[in-house]
Amino acid sequence: MRKISLPLAIALMIVSCVIGIGAGYWLTPQYRLSMYDKNTMDLGAPDKWLDLRYLDAMISHHRGAMLLAHQASQSKKKEISALAVDILQNEPPAIRELYRWKKEWYGDSRIVPDPQVPRIGRYDRTFDLRFLNALIAHHENGIRMTREIRLKSSRSEILDNADSVELFLHNGIGMLSEWRTEWYHAIDTNPLP
Repeated sequence: MRKISLPLAIALMIVSCVIGIGAGYWLTPQYRLSMYDKNTMDLGAPDKWLDLRYLDAMISHHRGAMLLAHQASQSKKKEISALAVDILQNEPPAIRELYRWKKEWYGDSRIVPDPQVPRIGRYDRTFDLRFLNALIAHHENGIRMTREIRLKSSRSEILDNADSVELFLHNGIGMLSEWRTEWYHAIDTNPLP
């Protein structure tokens, strides 16, 4: 039995990877899209698990807002402090409803891990600006998710949830952008329509 040399084995593995990527690119449109569009959340194909993926993603989204709100407690601005309190009071009931649907529809009681959120840092003169920027970006990601699920889901509860969440997030972006402009003279460079 003859052994293959190490350089030849490595070359064969590299060629196999390139062929696999090429085949995935040409045969699977979703793979091709995922290679280029890294800014969108992808809930995947409209299969029987789509709504569960949305529920998990939306639970994570709500938890992300809470994690940002905890950091905002350092703020000296009454508007930011009041917003943080509002988030910390209103997100838990929304999360409980999503968990209830997960359990009822899928028998899934697993806890969704907390998302990674930006670390805003210690309080200084730009603390509130960093918080506003983080929360605006957070809201924009949520809107992308609600728009995607509306194209793929047919469950009325999910569609109603997506509608109400998007309206809330869109209004929130308007308020946060006004504060950012008023306090920091910052202008939105790429707002969502």
